[in-house]
Amino acid sequence: MNDTNLEIHLGDNLKILKKFKDKSIDLIYIDPPFNTGKIQSRTRIKTTRSDDGDRIGFKGQTYKTEILGKQSYKDIFDDYIEFLRERIIEAKRILKPNGSFFLHLDYREIHYAKVMCDEIFGRESFINEIIWSYDYGARSRSKWSAKHDNILWYAINPDDYTFNYDEIDRIPYLAPSLVGPEKAAKGKTPTDSWWHTIVSPNSKEKTGYPTQKPMGVLNRIIRVHSNKNDKVLDFFAGAGTTGEAAIQNKRNAILIDNYDQAVKVMKKRFEFHKNTKYLTH
Repeated sequence: MNDTNLEIHLGDNLKILKKFKDKSIDLIYIDPPFNTGKIQSRTRIKTTRSDDGDRIGFKGQTYKTEILGKQSYKDIFDDYIEFLRERIIEAKRILKPNGSFFLHLDYREIHYAKVMCDEIFGRESFINEIIWSYDYGARSRSKWSAKHDNILWYAINPDDYTFNYDEIDRIPYLAPSLVGPEKAAKGKTPTDSWWHTIVSPNSKEKTGYPTQKPMGVLNRIIRVHSNKNDKVLDFFAGAGTTGEAAIQNKRNAILIDNYDQAVKVMKKRFEFHKNTKYLTH
């Protein structure tokens, strides 16, 4: 039986964060808008085999496309770093003394965000930059295609933080014959470069929400950087992946988003979880 608690808040995350008590959260992961300067959208489709279909697939077979819905949000900010700064200051305030903060961005803003986070947490609190690599989507013909995101990890106390080494999922050796059968069977721990596919259009975990992140990435962060019954917070919750990973690993979760579409997706996603509370601000 999973008796963990889940709170989903709809409203301005800055105003909601200001209501949280000091030193009350064990782990914070956020995946804010990347300031791409675009409208991020995702069209949900269903394809079925049909002789008069509008798509051609594997081995030339034709498929009929049915549009199930479309979701989008504005990813354009006048002063992006200041937008993040005031929220991350609140994040630091509410983290417990052994808590950790993860900021997930891409190449557009990560360098500026790193300087800002160094100012807020202190450079000594920066522990890792994790590179999440994936290989999906179109290729550029004019530059090296960007196929990675950046995740910054800060610890409130760089000498005392949660890092559950034994909970790290193992990955295969590239040359197993060089390490022997016992080591090869066990696998190795990942480095700060993580390889994991994105949530593909045909994935079972796909919700249809734009920029949804995969469970594999969040599972790793939550298992290693928190303990059972801890409180995990994501105040740019989007599709709610952080919440599902927390619940699956027996953590309590608090999710915040100001988009009606996001909360609608999360309500459907968490129908299975009885201890869920919805709050509108």
